[in-house]
Amino acid sequence: MTAAKAPRSDGVKTVRSSRTFHVGDATLPAATLSPGLYVVATPIGNLADVTLRALAILAGADAILAEDTRVSRALLARYGIERPLSRYHEHNAAEARPRALKRIAEGQALALISDAGTPLISDPGYKLVAEAIERGFAVAAAPGPSAALAALCVAGLPTDRFYFEGFLPPRQAARRERINALAAAPGTLIFYEAPGRLAETLADLALELGPRPAAVARELTKLHEEVRRGALDKLAAEYSAGETPRGEIVIVVAPAEARPLISEATLDREIAEQLTKLSVKDAAAAIAAKHGLPRRQVYARALALAGAQR
Repeated sequence: MTAAKAPRSDGVKTVRSSRTFHVGDATLPAATLSPGLYVVATPIGNLADVTLRALAILAGADAILAEDTRVSRALLARYGIERPLSRYHEHNAAEARPRALKRIAEGQALALISDAGTPLISDPGYKLVAEAIERGFAVAAAPGPSAALAALCVAGLPTDRFYFEGFLPPRQAARRERINALAAAPGTLIFYEAPGRLAETLADLALELGPRPAAVARELTKLHEEVRRGALDKLAAEYSAGETPRGEIVIVVAPAEARPLISEATLDREIAEQLTKLSVKDAAAAIAAKHGLPRRQVYARALALAGAQR
């Protein structure tokens, strides 16, 4: 199969229906769009962060697929864009996706946006994009704001290699297990979290990863933007002692430090020493954090050593 030609989306030519959008006192022409799906990034808070190309595509699209049409209308109203809006979110995607694909097949250009940021990044849209590609439809991206990347830029942590996890499981046991699986990841870790779970998630991160440097970025690009930096255990204590924060939250955690390999004999000796003063669980956590090892691996060894000592 030949690759689908990328849809024209430069916003230079005036669209056939003379649609426009407004930036300040300027009236600009909408983009002339070929049939296809346009994945458009929108601001994560500050409406001025949208790109001119994104606005041109939104103004030129036959329709806009939005996660929440009420949220999207505020952006469109700000720039004088009047286009039909259809809801596309995780709860209606199974019904909305076939309808959207049918419209593209009929020759329409559809724009996909989320409530904020880049669609598909912890937001709906992956299956729509995948099916559009499978059917040979053109798919283009209008890149722009992303909370994950914005937080990474201001965290003060390594940016050469990073891993975006999105939201961790809400239940503590599953959350700790997932964090533990990420302990040896060779890059900075990025998480999204709900305000009500922030303190417990930071505590679990500290338990599984040790006192790594981290940052909590809240309400990025908005009026009450805040970035707190410090060791995970210190941040956990701060948020546990204070009021529940508000707004969108991103947690950025430093990668594991490069440490020399530890022999099994040395590991057993250190575990045995810790078992003289700590429980199996706490001894395993302490040794795992010290050497950057998966806690479950150390716990299994500590459990075996504790059994042998009885």
